[in-house]
Parts: sequence; C-alpha cells; structure tokens
Amino acid sequence: MIIWNPWHGCHRISEGCDHCYMYTLDARRGIDTSHVCRTQNFDLPLARTRGGGWKIPAGLELFVGLSTDFFVEEADPWRPAAWDIIRRRPDVAFRLLTKRAHRIRGCLPPDWGDGYENVMLQVTTENQARADERLPLLLGIPAKHRGFMAAPLIGPVDAERHLATGLLEQVLCGGENYDGARPCHHEWVASLSEQCRRHDVQFDFIETGTVYVKDGKTYHLPDKRLQSRQAHLSGLSHPGRPIEYRLRHPEPTLFADPVIRCTGPFRDTCATCGSRPTCNGCSHCGACS
Repeated sequence: MIIWNPWHGCHRISEGCDHCYMYTLDARRGIDTSHVCRTQNFDLPLARTRGGGWKIPAGLELFVGLSTDFFVEEADPWRPAAWDIIRRRPDVAFRLLTKRAHRIRGCLPPDWGDGYENVMLQVTTENQARADERLPLLLGIPAKHRGFMAAPLIGPVDAERHLATGLLEQVLCGGENYDGARPCHHEWVASLSEQCRRHDVQFDFIETGTVYVKDGKTYHLPDKRLQSRQAHLSGLSHPGRPIEYRLRHPEPTLFADPVIRCTGPFRDTCATCGSRPTCNGCSHCGACS
C-alpha cells in the first residue's frame, strides 16, 4: 500500500487516540507527535521519474494522512495546496481518513460540488459513541465515495442503519497495537462483518491487534504480520460491491485508453495479509524483508 502524508503530527481528540501508534513510533525516534509540520513528501503525487512519467502511476490508490489527520486544524494553511494536488491527479484515487468529521464540510475546496470522483472520505469509528457522532456527519456531506474505519476497535459498533443507506462503500476494521493496547473482541469484528454482508458493503478485517479475545480466551500477538495473517484466516472479510472510482487522465488528449485500476506487484506473503483486499501492491518499504 502507498501512503501519502502531506503533513505529520496530530493531537488527541477522542478515546481511540489514547494509545495512538504514531505517538509510540514517534517517541522511539524522539519526535513530538503534537507538533504538526508539512513534510518533504508534500508533493509526492506530482513527483516525476527521470523519464518524465509519474512516480505514482495512474490507477493507484493513496492512503492519505496515516501519520496525521487530513483535517487537523494546524494544516489549514496547507490544505488548499493539497486539494490542488488531488485535483491535478484525477487518475489517482485518494482515501482521506479523519477523526474530525465535524471539520470536513468547512475544509472542502470551493469546487467540491457533490464530491471529487477520485476521493473517498473516511471517518474513524472506534466505538459506538464515535460511530453515532461521526457517521451521520459523514453521510450528510456530499461525496462520491464514503467509508469508515473501525480501528482501533475498542468496543462493539452497530452501524446497521448507516450501512442501510447505501452511501457507504467500505469498512476497514482492526485491533489496537503498541503501548497499552486494549483488547479487540472477535464478536465485535464478526458483528460488523455480518452487518456489511447484509448490505454487501466491502469489509476488510486488516489485523487482530496485539490483544485479541475469542471464545473467552485472550491471545497476545505482538507481531503485526501474525495479526494480519490471523485476520485473513478468520474469513471475516467480505468483498462487497466493487468500488468504482471514475478516474481520468490529467491530459486526456494524450491518452486514448481509460484509466485502469493499478495493482501489484505483490509478494508471496501478500496472499495471507489481512490488508490484501484493499491494497494495490507492495510499496517496497522493507518491513517484511
């Protein structure tokens, strides 16, 4: 999976942030996560190869802001430029994840209209309280694509009435990791999986988390590859209806063919990875070497 972090840093806003993985990882590197700063990769989607082509090829999906929040307040001065980058790459799909659902509407670009064809808005719903708070806000915003992430899943979530609207295309789910990880219960994941199946919404169980409880037994899984493999083996993921981004080339007069969704390359270990259904290929980060 390819990640674009136009800025780095955030500050806690709800209980799902209590043991945020970025605070743990940043602390190991001596970085203050609460300091929000623009990154050197700000222009990543516009980067070119030596031959003049895009480094991020047409048809790829970018997960945006996994080391920050796309709608964090400190990034307000930079966000218009980020929207411009998204606008200039209509051949790439951008997934924007936020816990700040209340800020989305006021931070949309002037030409948003009923949404960009290449953008999915996603909110985090770590428990029922946050699902009740954020999902109505998300569904009230015009958008071509919407989804939510139940991660870190620290309590059961009933999203039945929101899934029944047909406006949600994807649910990502996973347990908590690193310092102070709270348990993720199998029945919570299974319930969300069943809700998505009833409405044929894509459900991707990406990882169990460090502490996973099933049938009254607590499992400790510190290795993230093991967590991902166990999530895959659970059989709880569901392909759902295909998500159809209507991607187009930035310079259509130069291309006769439509934009094709790009996938791969994948490694052998990808076959049993919980994130496989929503991943468009290995980014060669070296984590599995």
